Amino acid sequence: MGWKTIFRSLKNKDMQKRMVIVLLLIVVFRMISHIPVPLAEPTQLKQLINNLFSSQQLLGFFDLLSGGALSSLSIMLMGLGPYINASIIMQLLTKAFPKLEELQQDGESGRRKINQWTRIISIPLALIQSVGLIFLIRQQASGQLGIDITANTSIFQWALMIAALTGGSVLLMWLGELITEQGIGNGISLLIFAGIVSALPKTAATLVNTIEGSKEQLNVFNWFTLPVSGKGLAVVGGILLATLFVTYLVVKLNEAQRIIKVSYAKRVRGNKAYGGVGTILPIKLITAGVIPIIFAVAFLSVPQFVGQLIQNNQTPWIADLGRNLTIWFAQPGQQQAVANNPVNTYIYPVVYFLLVFIFTYFYTGVVFNAKEIAENLQKQGGFIEKIRPGEQTEKYLSKTVNRLNLFGATSLGMLALLPLIVERLLGTSSLTIGGTGLLIVVSVALETLRQLESRALMVTYDQDY
Repeated sequence: MGWKTIFRSLKNKDMQKRMVIVLLLIVVFRMISHIPVPLAEPTQLKQLINNLFSSQQLLGFFDLLSGGALSSLSIMLMGLGPYINASIIMQLLTKAFPKLEELQQDGESGRRKINQWTRIISIPLALIQSVGLIFLIRQQASGQLGIDITANTSIFQWALMIAALTGGSVLLMWLGELITEQGIGNGISLLIFAGIVSALPKTAATLVNTIEGSKEQLNVFNWFTLPVSGKGLAVVGGILLATLFVTYLVVKLNEAQRIIKVSYAKRVRGNKAYGGVGTILPIKLITAGVIPIIFAVAFLSVPQFVGQLIQNNQTPWIADLGRNLTIWFAQPGQQQAVANNPVNTYIYPVVYFLLVFIFTYFYTGVVFNAKEIAENLQKQGGFIEKIRPGEQTEKYLSKTVNRLNLFGATSLGMLALLPLIVERLLGTSSLTIGGTGLLIVVSVALETLRQLESRALMVTYDQDY
């Protein structure tokens, strides 16, 4: 990393402007995330939401991505979920429809069209998701608090709630696009990064509070005033060392790649010879990134949610099925998970690991097209040493990716289970950030630093030459 070049580039006015824009927009994002949704009984609903997060990991994961906006019932409640879902849908449609794939390969204009369609798709998704979240909160509030948050709600108030949630998601998407165009790095990724980092103090305070067994809730204002015992300091120090070690491993996993050497045959045109040079084809160890974990969490949240809906059914076997689903797919640490049989505690993590493993192979197959790469190499006169161009190259690339996926999927599954393991050891159910959050933070930080270095080289080029 060329830190000297980066520091020199900070004297450039354009560089300063871009840095200021990024910081200001992140501050705006954090300010907007504290504007509440116009719902009734905000204090009781916050307690309800916190209880809901401890039972459904999907909501806790999206609260992490939104920087706590979901738990604070902010208008940013949905965060970037609709936009992320729209991006995933467009990626899958691109692979399913050849015309979309051709459009994606049609240079900058094609990518702009696909990005515009992604934004358009995210709006109806935001509308549907906002209605679903309101009904989910309504159902939980009715069951646990005995209140109906939508009682005596007029059509105008319904429209206001839905518009506030949808508008917050669209505004967040716009801020991300603005950072990408006017700032440095990928704006959507930076907002997710800011959301995760902003949750660190709260997570650390909750951990210390759990270790000390204090009845007083730690926060930013009394963090340095409450006494911490020697045992608490030792545990906190151990957690910090473990976090640094895990961060180091995540960096290595994120940067790990298999380098394949590609050579190009010489071609003679007139009196000039072209080609005859070598290059490399890097294949990442974890090509799918954090997407398999998001898919796995989404799938795991369905059985328990369905179980909660049908466990009070009048039909006995349906009610029994609902109770079993609630028990089987409860997170480790919940009392209901071990009520009948301790074996039930291991069902959730085992299924979680298997889903992450399967989705890693699935999504890698979507984003890494061995046939397309082999065809492009053959058209350009490139070949892998000792491997014939065409079908043999495709088989070699597929075999290489599958071998990398075996270790990458296993590592990603262990990272996904890391928060559950730590929660079990510390006896807390509020640790949302873990290997998944670290993977996102590390990926975004490294990619942003690369883009920062690239722009720094551009602005300092005139000074060097």
